[in-house]
Amino acid sequence: MEQNGHIQVKSARGRWILSATVLGSGLALLDSTVVNVALPFLGKELNAAMDGLQWTVNAYTLTLAGLILLGGSLGDRYGRRKIFLIGTVWFAVASALCGLSPNIEFLIGARALQGIGGALLTPGSLAIIQASFVKQDRPRAVGVWSGLGGVASAIGPLLGGWLVQTAGWRWAFLINLPFALLVVLVTLRHVPESRDEQAAGRFDVLGSVLAALALAGITYGLIERGAPVPLIAGALLGVAFVVTERRRSPDALVPVAIFRNHVFTAVNVVTLIMYAAMGVVFFLLVIQLQVVSGFSPIAAGLSMLPTTILMMLLSSRAGETARRFGPRWPMTLGILLAGAGFVLMSMIGPHASYPLLVLPAVTVFGLGLSAAVAPLTATVLATADERYAGTASGVNNAVARTGSLLAVAAVPPLVGLVGDAFENPPVFNAGFRSAMLISAVMMAVAAAITFFTIRTNVLAGEPEAVST
Repeated sequence: MEQNGHIQVKSARGRWILSATVLGSGLALLDSTVVNVALPFLGKELNAAMDGLQWTVNAYTLTLAGLILLGGSLGDRYGRRKIFLIGTVWFAVASALCGLSPNIEFLIGARALQGIGGALLTPGSLAIIQASFVKQDRPRAVGVWSGLGGVASAIGPLLGGWLVQTAGWRWAFLINLPFALLVVLVTLRHVPESRDEQAAGRFDVLGSVLAALALAGITYGLIERGAPVPLIAGALLGVAFVVTERRRSPDALVPVAIFRNHVFTAVNVVTLIMYAAMGVVFFLLVIQLQVVSGFSPIAAGLSMLPTTILMMLLSSRAGETARRFGPRWPMTLGILLAGAGFVLMSMIGPHASYPLLVLPAVTVFGLGLSAAVAPLTATVLATADERYAGTASGVNNAVARTGSLLAVAAVPPLVGLVGDAFENPPVFNAGFRSAMLISAVMMAVAAAITFFTIRTNVLAGEPEAVST
């Protein structure tokens, strides 16, 4: 059943569209968490140190964060469905290269290519939802997308543990191929094309290059602590990116007008901090469980199962609750609860008991994540003009990945996790505990910003227009 040229979530076509977008974005989320479980094993087989493991994660996140804005703009102009499909195929090919890597350097390069595919498909999934469904169904659709996407993220460690233990770490990448094929088939058959009919002017190639180089310099400088020049160069390139975008508006990669809505800006700041904290946790927790607590890869993956179940059951309801009562309280309480989960995780150490330590921590974290993610995502989309659906999604995804990228680069060295730390349980345990407490503080800051900046129900009426 369609209404006003858009599609309702409960219709058959609406369910297929949700399936395609969830599978597509879930592909990128699943990969990142599957790979985390495999890190100790690929590190040993490919003779990688701690910085090699950081780059295995960050090479992907770097190109994803640096190019995701371009991916959203390409979708707005040339068709969100088309760019979504191209990104899915690209991601699959790069995954195959990762699985065939002969050494850590080749793997890092293939991961960077994989991030380019993710940058094309990830913003398209949310933009397709925003452009396809009737306005009143969008928070619910985003809730379903967040919940099932969160399931993909949380089930990744379980799948990764099983693959590593039964088939080897290379299958953590090769498993993406059949999923990508399914996404392509469903999208070709059921997803409508949409684009910004007002798009004009030239692409902001300079902005794309500056963003990617700025992130690369800052990331390299943070991981390689004795290299201040790349860090300074990255910061200067970041300033140049901001100046360039202001001068090129409205043809900029990131139109300045999109930030005139103060709630949109605030929620992206919250996203940066929140995903920085979560990036550290997802990077270190599964390694801690295996290296320090003595869990097998499968047991380490299973440890996140409560988060999976909670995201599946509660995210859609959180999106609907935020639509009715506003996103302020669900987001604030959810972020605080997730931070409390990180405090509990800091107590996980040698021979940790799953029911006494791990289960309460991941359950509290899962409850908080379920409450916060869907309202956050719906608020980002609702506070941007519909013509900027792809750009708004791209901005928020870029902010999230940038937060994770910088935190994974900065926090491990800050807490002493360098060199062969992942093979030294006492050293890793001390660093892990400090990292979890730092992440909890970041979540408290994100919750405070949410509480003091989101004072109205931005999901109840029309999205606030952004003039150009």
